[in-house]
Amino acid sequence: MQSVTVRYFAAAAEAAGRDQEELPVAGTLGALRDELLRRYGDPMARVLRSGSFLIDGTVSRDPDRRLGERVDILPPFAGG
Repeated sequence: MQSVTVRYFAAAAEAAGRDQEELPVAGTLGALRDELLRRYGDPMARVLRSGSFLIDGTVSRDPDRRLGERVDILPPFAGG
């Protein structure tokens, strides 16, 4: 089990009720996603359905992707 810094932005921060935290997780994006859903339920599920994970600066949605030191949870962005 490793510890990862998770930073939340916009709707993700609202769902988590914080901007950042350290979480102990089993080392993959899938494990982190499961932990976020367990902790924050439906509000976080809505963000994760269409949001992005930025792992040490690289976007990924692959549940088998190994985590780095930091993961940013980004909600979907509207462009124009």
